[in-house]
Amino acid sequence: MSDHSPDNKHWLWVLIGALALVCLSFCGGALAAASGRDAVDVIKIELEFKPDLRHGRSVYEICASCHLPEGWGNHDGTYPQLAGQHRSVLMRQLLAIRTGKRENPIMYPFVQERTIGNLQSLADVVAYISRLPMDPDHGRGPWWDSSPEFQSGKSLYEKHCRSCHGGRAQGYEATATPRLQGQHYAYLLRQIGLIRGGERKVNPDMTRAMAALSADQLKLIINYVSWLPVPKADLAPSRSWRNSDFAEE
Repeated sequence: MSDHSPDNKHWLWVLIGALALVCLSFCGGALAAASGRDAVDVIKIELEFKPDLRHGRSVYEICASCHLPEGWGNHDGTYPQLAGQHRSVLMRQLLAIRTGKRENPIMYPFVQERTIGNLQSLADVVAYISRLPMDPDHGRGPWWDSSPEFQSGKSLYEKHCRSCHGGRAQGYEATATPRLQGQHYAYLLRQIGLIRGGERKVNPDMTRAMAALSADQLKLIINYVSWLPVPKADLAPSRSWRNSDFAEE
């Protein structure tokens, strides 16, 4: 397994979605009683965990039946590739689904505390997932790098997406910006459709960027991203690689 972190001792999680947890746990009645008063300010909480990778592997058993033991998802876009994704991105999405900020009826019951565990368990499982080597043959779009569609997608990506997602769509751990590089084309296409249809909420910057682009332009961007090479060190040696943590005994 490749390790995408320079520091394995202590990882600081900035839980962007923690406001929802705080309000659900402590503030429900207080906010109702405070009707007519000024709205409360957003609360941002920083919590530090030392992940237990062994426990993370055990927790991941809940996820593996859909996302596969390798964390590769599938080419048709039903499930995303999780392997190699930034820890902060995985944590943010799990919290968003757990608290209802992101609607995902299929995943919702599996990310609740009674199913998957507390915040420590979430830290354990995202640390485990982030270390899994990525699918060396993920699902790609229809237009190769020699096509005019690919070049158009590249130009659009450079103008509208690079500033947040990086020059190689690698994303960033520090800002919880998703790694798009290596993600299945069909999955990205489906998510763009959900966002454009108002079924999935994203941050304001992403919303503004997408509003400036047509559906066809977004498809060209996603195609371009799907062909960007993943660093060899982050890939499994072959598509036949299997996660030995889940090997039958």
